[in-house]
Amino acid sequence: MKLMVIRISVSIAIALAVTGIAISATQDKYTVKVPGGLAFSEFRGYESWPVIAVSHNGDHLAVIVGNPVMIAAYKAGIPGNGKPFPDGAKMAKIHWAAKVDDDEPGSPTVPGIQTNADFMVKDSKRFADSGGWGWAAFEYDAASNTFRPGTMQDKPPQGNDAKCGFACHTDAKDRDYVFTKYGTR
Repeated sequence: MKLMVIRISVSIAIALAVTGIAISATQDKYTVKVPGGLAFSEFRGYESWPVIAVSHNGDHLAVIVGNPVMIAAYKAGIPGNGKPFPDGAKMAKIHWAAKVDDDEPGSPTVPGIQTNADFMVKDSKRFADSGGWGWAAFEYDAASNTFRPGTMQDKPPQGNDAKCGFACHTDAKDRDYVFTKYGTR
């Protein structure tokens, strides 16, 4: 009996050690940073922010979420009222590969594997030379469950600074560089 207790104890200890190694090997996404730009940690908690809108371009589904400052600005009529978003406003856009779920009624298109997360933050002092906004794109690798900063080889190409979205977002200059409209509730 004593030998069995020892074997079980050793087995449990080995299992806990292996689990601990696996847990410590998992990336903390909040340590990833765009070189010279935004850090993932600046968007801690984005997973529970309210939804601004959703998008579907055929290949990808996305949900666009905003922090409380961003949501309050939208509710106050920004950018339609001509005012800029306030400093501290943040958005996150999470992309997934679109897939059809034939097991559900109507075979809806649903999120498949996550592909990336894009972030925007309004900080007119820090990002004075990019419309007051800083951008970052983080590519997701499902096999390793890790994120990395976007690069010029990604689609769309991402530079290694917080202005990576500025060139694209100049098309929305009259909306304070924000493409996404707040969906009616």
